[in-house]
Amino acid sequence: MTPQARSNATVHDTSKRKVWTTDEALALYKAPFSDLLFRAQSVHRANFDPNEVQMSRLISIKTGGCAEDCGYCSQSAHHGTDLKASKLMEVERVLGEAQKAKDAGATRYCMGAAWRSPKERDMDTLVAMVEGVRALGMETCMTLGMLEPGQAHRLAAAGLDYYNHNIDTSEAHYSKVISTRTFADRLDTLANVRDAGIKVCCGGILGMGETARDRVDMLVTLANLDAPPESVPINQLMPIPGTPLAGADPVSPIEFVRTIALARILMPASHVRLSAGRTQMSDEMQALCFFAGANSIFVGDTLLTAENPGEDKDMALFATLGLTPQEVEVRIEDEPGARVDAA
Repeated sequence: MTPQARSNATVHDTSKRKVWTTDEALALYKAPFSDLLFRAQSVHRANFDPNEVQMSRLISIKTGGCAEDCGYCSQSAHHGTDLKASKLMEVERVLGEAQKAKDAGATRYCMGAAWRSPKERDMDTLVAMVEGVRALGMETCMTLGMLEPGQAHRLAAAGLDYYNHNIDTSEAHYSKVISTRTFADRLDTLANVRDAGIKVCCGGILGMGETARDRVDMLVTLANLDAPPESVPINQLMPIPGTPLAGADPVSPIEFVRTIALARILMPASHVRLSAGRTQMSDEMQALCFFAGANSIFVGDTLLTAENPGEDKDMALFATLGLTPQEVEVRIEDEPGARVDAA
C-alpha cells in the first residue's frame, strides 16, 4: 500500500478485527517501553504515512452554561469558573473563521457547543454551518452533546463527516467524573451517530484520577465497538480553577505516551489525535507521541476555552521532526448531502 493510499484509509475491515480483553491490552500497555513503541510504530507505518499529521481547527460556537457537571470542564454551569454563557454564533461568523482556518492549513473544522444536547430550534443553524464549511472543501466535525436519532440524520443529510462525543474514561471510573449522564448515554449517542452514517470521533482524557487499567479499559471499549472510531482524540487534563478536578495529579509523560501507543495498536486505521494539554508537553514528549502513532493535532491558539500552542510553534516542531501537514482529498458531488471522502 502506498503512503497516499494508507493516509486515505478510512474504512475499517471488521471481519478481521481482533476483539480485545482488558487484560490482553493491559499486558501490552505495561510491556517494555521500547517494545511497545516499536509495535505501535510498525502498526502506524502499515496504515498511514508516518511523517504526515492531520491539522484540525476547533471553534466554540456556543460557550458556557452547560447543564452537565463534567468535573474537568470550565463550561459547566455547576462549577464556579466565572465563565459566562454565550449565545450560539451566527453562521456567517463561523464560516469566516473556517475560511481563516483553511487558509492557515487546517483540513478539518470542528464546531463545539456547550450543551447537554441541541434544541430543535437550533438545528437549522447547525445544518447551515455544516453545509457552509463543507462547501469550503474542509472536513466537518461537530460536538453538541447527546444526539437523538433524528438529529443525527439531519446532520448527516447536511454532509457532516464526523461527530465527536468522548466517553472520557472507563465505565468503572466514569461516575467519579460525571453524574448528570451515564456511560450508557454516551454509547447510545455513538450508536445514533454511526446509524446515521456519520463517522465517529471519540476518545478520552488522561489525568482525572484514573488508574492505568481505567485508561486501557477506555481504549478497549472503543476498539471493541461494532466499528471503532475513525478518530480517537487523547487529551491530557488541563486543570481549570473552580472545577472539581482542579487539583488532580497529572499523568506522567511516559504513561501518556503508552496510552497513545496502545490506541494505535488497538485501532490501527483510526486517526489518533494529540488533543488538549499540548501546552504542558515538551517538544520531546510530543515527538514520542507522534512516534507512538499520533497523527492528528488541533492547531490554533485555543481549544474551546483552553490554551493551545500557536501555528508558529507547531510548524517549528514539524520542521524539526520532518513532519508535514496531511492534505485532504475532497470529492464534492452535485446532489445535496454528498459526503466528503478524506483521510
